[in-house]
Amino acid sequence: MVFSIEQRDLMFKLALKNAVKHDGSANPKALIGGFLGEFPDARKDMKSLVVELGVVAGEVNSLGLDVQKEKLLELEPDVFVKKERNIFDFLGISEGEFVKTAFPPGPEKHPHIGHAKSLLLNYLLAKQYNGEFCLRFEDTNPDLVRAEFYDIMLKDFGWLGVSWDELVFASDFMDLYYEHCESLLKDDKAYVCSCKSEDIKVQRETGVPCSCRGNSSVKNLELWDLMKTSMSPGDATVRLKIDLLHKNSTMRDPSIFRVNLNEHARHGSKYRVWPNYDFQNSIMDGYFKITHRIRSKEFEMRNELQRFIQRLFGYDETKIFEMARFNIEGAEASGRVIREMIKNNELIGWDDPSLITLCALRRRGFLPRAIENFVVSTGISKSESVLTWDDLIVQNRRLLDESSDRFFFVSDPVKLEVVGAPSKSFELNLHPMHRKGGRLFNTKDVFFVSRKDFDSFKSGVYRFIELFNFEFDFESKVAKFLDEDVKTFKEKGKSMLHYLPVSSGVEAEVLMPDKEVVKGLCEENVKKARVGDVVQFERFGFCRLDKVEGNKYFFWFTHS
Repeated sequence: MVFSIEQRDLMFKLALKNAVKHDGSANPKALIGGFLGEFPDARKDMKSLVVELGVVAGEVNSLGLDVQKEKLLELEPDVFVKKERNIFDFLGISEGEFVKTAFPPGPEKHPHIGHAKSLLLNYLLAKQYNGEFCLRFEDTNPDLVRAEFYDIMLKDFGWLGVSWDELVFASDFMDLYYEHCESLLKDDKAYVCSCKSEDIKVQRETGVPCSCRGNSSVKNLELWDLMKTSMSPGDATVRLKIDLLHKNSTMRDPSIFRVNLNEHARHGSKYRVWPNYDFQNSIMDGYFKITHRIRSKEFEMRNELQRFIQRLFGYDETKIFEMARFNIEGAEASGRVIREMIKNNELIGWDDPSLITLCALRRRGFLPRAIENFVVSTGISKSESVLTWDDLIVQNRRLLDESSDRFFFVSDPVKLEVVGAPSKSFELNLHPMHRKGGRLFNTKDVFFVSRKDFDSFKSGVYRFIELFNFEFDFESKVAKFLDEDVKTFKEKGKSMLHYLPVSSGVEAEVLMPDKEVVKGLCEENVKKARVGDVVQFERFGFCRLDKVEGNKYFFWFTHS
């Protein structure tokens, strides 16, 4: 039997996994089941299969455990990531059960990592159960909706890797809301209330109804028409007729429609009467057959009302699960506060490096997969939590460490002559595991080192990374070439240093999260990077290339 390249690749991967699991020694017999699972027709010639698996296992076993792990990581980067339990188990979803989820943001501000959690959990829930995911803009409050945030949110959500089966704009369904409202008025399940807002508040607190509650359906429909044609804001609202003594205050004859004459970002002045959040949200979930939703627990008191509204119209009730919000210590998330800080020049914008908005995280160099791993790791709980930047950084560092090219960046450079140093031409790796070579250097006896390193020198032995050892005398401030042997450094060395030959270097600036700008030089090889790439400046940290102006490179510091 002749095996294809695809079949041999699978054999190699199975052998690598088995070898890594058993201290570098793959057992050919243990590979049979995995191979037949992908290529069942190979059963026809088991003798050839067993022989070939033995050959491949032998090849893999000859590599040694470290190389086996390296090659397995190349084929399957997440192979050593601990597989987490199914965080959706608590939902009790049966095998084959239809699942349709939704995430309904208001296009009012730049989304932050808290929005990302709700978005991703609902998206991942649908994906896990082969269901459907609906992205729905809840844009029925003209006071809050801003036209630019539709596209901003679509860009941010797409960057996170989320795709949607349906894109819905709640404001496009005004006729549906009106139709439902009119049916409630006709059936005496709602009424038009002309009371002032302060009087309505007292009624709901005391349980005493107003005279409007006794309106006939004919009068309610007449007043409804006036709301749509001539009434001003505050003249009247439509209220559901439920129970003014209900233990859940949300259920005490809540308002479901009000007059609002502000122009809408999508519909201008077409509508004068707009549904309140609970009504619109319930109708949209029901009409689009949303089966499950995970959202923050600030809406928990509204759950009963929203399910009540769905039952009024015969919709299947959406299963809603609330979770606590989380905060990242020291990171501002309030849109109102951020706007004020931008106005006062305390922030450079919504993408300020101190913020947890998605545009800020993207510009700093956080990866979508890291954000997904982070929000999943925080779980679905009703317990409030305060997390730190480190909780997010640990997820991002794990991915960047695998993907980022390495370069030298010397901040606040100082010249250092190493007496007796030989001229050298050599090549360093762009990545220690995945991209060998690619960084060419030509050095003589004069180098740039960072002022921080220079100021820390004591008398003793130091080593330039992958180059040579030198001895520094603190009194004379003279550095002398010692040798190239790594053993010398291991026995006597004080510190390993990065550097640049004075004959080369690219001017660079790094914007730190506190808005401090670190200036310096980076190696010429950084020109291989493209705008948007995250690189690792050795002994400095991960940085994202933000822009290039002439021969100057501008980076944003991601994290250490």
